[in-house]
Amino acid sequence: MSVYFDASVLIPTLIHQEATGVVQRYLGALGNEQRLISDFAASEVASALSRLVRMGALAEPEAFNRLVDFDAWRAATSVAAEVRNADMRHAYAFVRRFDLALRAPDALHLAVSHRFDAILVTLDRRLANAAGALGIAFAVPGEDNASDPR
Repeated sequence: MSVYFDASVLIPTLIHQEATGVVQRYLGALGNEQRLISDFAASEVASALSRLVRMGALAEPEAFNRLVDFDAWRAATSVAAEVRNADMRHAYAFVRRFDLALRAPDALHLAVSHRFDAILVTLDRRLANAAGALGIAFAVPGEDNASDPR
């Protein structure tokens, strides 16, 4: 079994947030599941840290150090989930489902999770709901609502 992490789960591992403890417990409880992180999700993590620097909530050297830590952790504990052109086409189909209220980045995470037949791990309730509607397995750390339609 594989799990795919979106940025909402990755950011609390780098910046203390309300969800940090929940995410750390979830990660600690994972067994031998293959952990997947796309370059796209990693880019969203870097973008979130950049935003904190622009807002003055995080010093640039600290943000840089956290990204270095993230890159090392990612390399040691996960497999890169390559984003393919077919994923973009799949995401395009997902955002055309207006009932799902998806943004393109979230649809792309869904498409990658789907291709890998991985459980999407997210803190984003709207994304989790869309995954459920599409029959994609998901887990929201801290909530007892994991869905595995397989």
